[in-house]
Amino acid sequence: MKVNTVACGLLASAGSALGALQQVSGFGSNPTNLQMYISVPAKVAANPAIVVALHPCGGTAQQWYSGTKLPAQSENLGFILIYPQTTKYSNCWDVNNAASLTHNGGGDAAGIISMVNYTLQKYKGDKSRVYVMGGSSGAMMANVMVGSYPDVFEAGAAYSGTAFACFAGSKSDPTPFGSNQTCAQGLQHTPQEWANYVYNAYPGYTGKRPRFLVAHGLADTLVRPQCAYEQLKQWSTVLGVTNTQNQTGSQVDEGSQYTKMIYGDGTQLVGYFGQGVGHIAPVVESVLVKFFKL
Repeated sequence: MKVNTVACGLLASAGSALGALQQVSGFGSNPTNLQMYISVPAKVAANPAIVVALHPCGGTAQQWYSGTKLPAQSENLGFILIYPQTTKYSNCWDVNNAASLTHNGGGDAAGIISMVNYTLQKYKGDKSRVYVMGGSSGAMMANVMVGSYPDVFEAGAAYSGTAFACFAGSKSDPTPFGSNQTCAQGLQHTPQEWANYVYNAYPGYTGKRPRFLVAHGLADTLVRPQCAYEQLKQWSTVLGVTNTQNQTGSQVDEGSQYTKMIYGDGTQLVGYFGQGVGHIAPVVESVLVKFFKL
């Protein structure tokens, strides 16, 4: 979904003063003509981790690069950042078509996987430490990536997103201007129904499932807070964990306005709900880096 003008200003002012992104061409199969940008730290770690960072609707790779402090974290820790960019659907991601919602099916998801494979090969990256995060439409696409490609990603994070396959089959473009807003308004399914969407994306897959972090504002009127609860229903079922504890106030690492929902021991699935927080829930980089184990 589209980030509002105020949020764009906040994102831009929060960015680091690091160097410009480098565009990469010829990175592999790219059925939807995505653009690839990469941010490589001055001192790359041996066998570096890779983080795919997905911009919101109406956004760009450069905007999302400037919108968080992940580039500074990359310089400190030596991991590599990939910033894919789409120019279709008002710069929103392909989260409704079967191609992206199917393992090796094509779509935007396939192009992003090509970027990951290119980076792993070129920089001798660690295949066991590949991550994906995003905001709004990028958060929806982060759900898509871990659902369709659980064999590629170790963990994901969604800031104001929706569950995997929430937009499945919609004939309307997945944008704030599309006629079908059922998903963003809080489409509900049972936990098992949500999990079945994930299982059907990659039939027969029995390997490890990616860990996941969900962050959402309770004052979000564009992508309703119920969308976050639906994500937690989905991934808790897929990961086989239950809500064991909720924390509020000063003990919450995301901030005192947040409630933290902990599933299992908190290493596989967590949810953050911000009182008075709108769209997009801001990225708290220290929390994300810790959850990703970077």
